[in-house]
Amino acid sequence: MTDTLQATPQKPTVPKWEQDAREALKLAIRKFSRPLQDLVQRDANEGDTRLLVTDFLCEGLGYDKYEDLTTEFAVRGEFADYGVRIDKQLVAFIEVKRAAQKLNVRHLRQVETYAVKEGLEWVILTNGQTWQAYHVFAATGQQVEVHLALEVDLLSEESPSKKVESLLYLHRAALKRDLISDLWKRKAATAPTAMAEVLMTDAVVDAVRKEIKRASRYNPEPDEVARILRSEVIRPELLLK
Repeated sequence: MTDTLQATPQKPTVPKWEQDAREALKLAIRKFSRPLQDLVQRDANEGDTRLLVTDFLCEGLGYDKYEDLTTEFAVRGEFADYGVRIDKQLVAFIEVKRAAQKLNVRHLRQVETYAVKEGLEWVILTNGQTWQAYHVFAATGQQVEVHLALEVDLLSEESPSKKVESLLYLHRAALKRDLISDLWKRKAATAPTAMAEVLMTDAVVDAVRKEIKRASRYNPEPDEVARILRSEVIRPELLLK
């Protein structure tokens, strides 16, 4: 009787560019943690923070400071801290604040305005320690929509591997492949507002009605189920007006 050999499942092959990017990020996080802590502790100015950010962009995130990064990028009479170009195509703006300064909505609005004027989808806000990437969407005649796609704190207690996992989307090689758009689409699909819309669809309302009937033998009208979901179950701010 011949034994049947079962094939060992093969792990997906990680592309060379991704292996290299992960390794570069791992080394950069380790290298810049101490200098970053020093900047935070002495409340270093924005200029000193930019020096560290530039080094991290180049050593950790794979950008060429001469080919890919433009400092003081002119945007109709104003200036973004960095314009990011990949293969000569402008893809994002980066706004840098001093290391000890907490990032806030006002800082975001500043760089968001630049992105809208240039028709860009992506902005990055950082103080060297915290890195945030936002998706910007501005339909003609509609309010600008800005949503957080990722956030990572280089000095947090989170494991280095998780930091690398998040920052990988900001690496030049990943941004060139637009992987951050895939990340954003996944997050947008399961965002609270999106989930609230799903819960109010006819199919879900009918499924809830059937489950109520099965569990209690009470058969409510779909309109009653929808009203209760809308007024008592789902937070009002998540529902579209």
